[in-house]
Amino acid sequence: MDPMIWVVDDDNSIRFVFEKALSVNHIHFRIFESGDAALEAMKEEHPDVIITDIRMPGTDGLQLINEVHKIDENIPVIIMTAHSDLTAAIDSYESGTFEYLPKPFDVDQAIAVIRRAAVHRVNMLRLASEKNSLQNQNQAVTDDAEIIGKSPAMQEVFKCIGRISKTQLPVLIHGEVGTGRSLVAATLHNHSNRSHKRFVALNMSSMPQESIQTEIFGDARLDINNSALMQAQGGTLFINEICDMPMEAQTRMLQVLESHEFLPVGGSEPIKVDVRVLAATSQDLEQKIAEGTFVSDLYYRLNVINVNMPPLRNRNNDIPMLAKHFLAQAALENRTEPKKLTSEVLVFLCRQSWPGNVRQLKNLCKYLTIMVTGRDIQLVDLPSEFLHANGGQIKTSTSINGASRDNTSWQELLRNWVDGRLKAGEHDILAEAVPEFERVMLEATLAFTGNHKQESARLLGWGRNTLTRKIKDLNLK
Repeated sequence: MDPMIWVVDDDNSIRFVFEKALSVNHIHFRIFESGDAALEAMKEEHPDVIITDIRMPGTDGLQLINEVHKIDENIPVIIMTAHSDLTAAIDSYESGTFEYLPKPFDVDQAIAVIRRAAVHRVNMLRLASEKNSLQNQNQAVTDDAEIIGKSPAMQEVFKCIGRISKTQLPVLIHGEVGTGRSLVAATLHNHSNRSHKRFVALNMSSMPQESIQTEIFGDARLDINNSALMQAQGGTLFINEICDMPMEAQTRMLQVLESHEFLPVGGSEPIKVDVRVLAATSQDLEQKIAEGTFVSDLYYRLNVINVNMPPLRNRNNDIPMLAKHFLAQAALENRTEPKKLTSEVLVFLCRQSWPGNVRQLKNLCKYLTIMVTGRDIQLVDLPSEFLHANGGQIKTSTSINGASRDNTSWQELLRNWVDGRLKAGEHDILAEAVPEFERVMLEATLAFTGNHKQESARLLGWGRNTLTRKIKDLNLK
């Protein structure tokens, strides 16, 4: 179905311009003289895109955005204003504006923005439909969906989770910070027989050492029902960075694993508890035992089953899949169109060491979703501190004859492009590459000859008829 565009402006000349422009471009539309009239019409139907003036009598543009998004938050609204000041721009974006269009504007530019907004509308409706479908199937959209990957290392993780999720045994999860250890723990709980009870997670590295014991075991002089163990009764207790747990707390936790009971701080009578204990560490616990900072019996109790989360640098072929997921997730959170990484960016990302692992990639995707204005993410869009973190230099420009500022040949750039497309799981890449290659050759040659077609055909080694046909096929002017 063709998109329906609503134009709201109290200026008759602006309404006239849009009426002609939208008609010429065969776009369905309705014209309104006020925000109040548009809101009244929304009682009967909803548009796909609204383009509105920001300053109008009655309901102004910002108020219109707020009211429209109360009715349907997925309708993109484009703001027009002759008052090109920073305050208006910030106010409109904070109100959920899709795009900001200062007057006077180029009509073709306005039509391009409208078309982009219409595509955004389709994408947002699709994402909302997918989310509702999951919820209707009682499959809550949770972070454990982020444990994705096709690499052999991740396949081993999936197999391990499948085998141990239904058991009651403790599990020790190894891995660097940011690899997804907490997600594994949550997934184990969600797929266990304890999923109807609470999942309580504690991170030893982020808690004050002096409060860890009372947080886990409670204080006999206070309400011990507030302790983590009592809150997790019948469910799962996850202790992240257990390597940082104080020695006395380690001894108390050993009692939980051995006898299924614990002693509150200051208490004399042990309390029975039914919890499954999951633990994670980014450090070598055997080394900690040798240093005398970790109780060996606790280690052996925990290490019945272990899961090893690989660092992202060891599963870089999962990066395209992860990045696509995180970009879609960030777009949903920010009510915007999902961004797309170019092949050059994908190749660059796959070659990084990722000290922050998956968490670093996720944060990068959030940054790019907010900061990049276009749909396609280029190398220059990456934050400078990220680009130069490993002392690397990015390749930003090259000519068709191979001359570039960083001396990278066009063949190498093409190889990188192919590599990125294949890692992204794409097929039939020649169907995309060949027309684009011919387009570049044609445009460069025509520019060189001053649009002299016979000379361009000679330089390219084509006949005149072939060149004419290519120009038509590639829609070149």
